[in-house]
Amino acid sequence: MPSILPLPETPRLETERLVLRPLAIKDAPAIQQHFAHWEMVRHLVARVPWPYPADGAETNVRECLAKRARGEQFYWAITLKGGGDKLIGRIDLRPDAGVGAMRGFWLAQEYWGRGLMTEAADAVNAYAFEVLDWPYIEVSTNAANLASQRIKEKQGFTPIGLATDSYVEGIRSKAYWRLTQAGWRARQLHVDR
Repeated sequence: MPSILPLPETPRLETERLVLRPLAIKDAPAIQQHFAHWEMVRHLVARVPWPYPADGAETNVRECLAKRARGEQFYWAITLKGGGDKLIGRIDLRPDAGVGAMRGFWLAQEYWGRGLMTEAADAVNAYAFEVLDWPYIEVSTNAANLASQRIKEKQGFTPIGLATDSYVEGIRSKAYWRLTQAGWRARQLHVDR
């Protein structure tokens, strides 16, 4: 999706339980702590190194901050309200990252199953549609990652195709999803009632 670059600064977003703030280099130790585990990376694309190197988080954060400085992508640290500003996950918004790669996320394992990632993703979707006026968001997921697919279903994403891709755990089916601005707005009217 063509976007007008550079993108605006990454805004601080708040939900009922979360603060999404711009990613910072200070987040690298928390990312390294939470991310360097098989269950965290197994469903991710094969370009994520495994075993995860000791400097993996810092290297990745520096790359992300360079893209952010050029106004190419948005990167948020997910933190709990009242949680001391410590990163527990990350969510990204990327208009020109390729088919099915416009949004990505992960959450530390100890926070799975509480609806926090859905809450964070809802806030980012709202920003994309309400502020940036994007016509759609396209994402993809390892088809074996059922939890990620459930988040997409809850948000109203529609499956639009399948392919195969290389993931850290091997070659797997890749599911593509799309959420249009019109579909998101219609869902918001239903949710707000």
